[in-house]
Amino acid sequence: MRRKFVLAAAAKLAAWAAIERCGCDPAQPGTLAERVCSLTNEAVKQPDSLEVFFLKDANPRKANRTLALPRRVVTGEVHELRHLSPAERDKLWREAISKAKELWGEEWGVAYNGVKVRTQCHLHLHIGKLLKGVDSGEAIYVRRLEDIPVPKDGSGLWIHPAGNRLKVHLNEQICETVLLR
Repeated sequence: MRRKFVLAAAAKLAAWAAIERCGCDPAQPGTLAERVCSLTNEAVKQPDSLEVFFLKDANPRKANRTLALPRRVVTGEVHELRHLSPAERDKLWREAISKAKELWGEEWGVAYNGVKVRTQCHLHLHIGKLLKGVDSGEAIYVRRLEDIPVPKDGSGLWIHPAGNRLKVHLNEQICETVLLR
């Protein structure tokens, strides 16, 4: 039953979500008024010295979600994990997982949606409580953040603890549905 719900939610989201090109440009503040640029707008409000920041998910249907975002903005295209340097990615993962543990103990999950279902240009990770019993698709186990793969094909991934390792689920588009809304 839960799997049917996840598939139905993914189909619905994919039908209206895909961002073809990102028009967010901090040099032109009017562009940041677009809904797809609202997270970019939040990023430019942050101090330059801050590398990662957190926001409560603005969607009232996702009351239990927090977002982790890099401060750095990518202009002209959808901001993806591949745009971050290895050091920036490690910092984003480290801080997101730390916040997830703070909020949810060992029941945390962190999800990164693929580009086909994203509704925002700016890169963001969803932090939440992992739903019981979810486990799907291709997955690998890693011990170090540096070993979390960077999707090169626009796909997403989701991560959760698995003993003293991290289980990384790969090659999915809609990933946030594994987290408590």
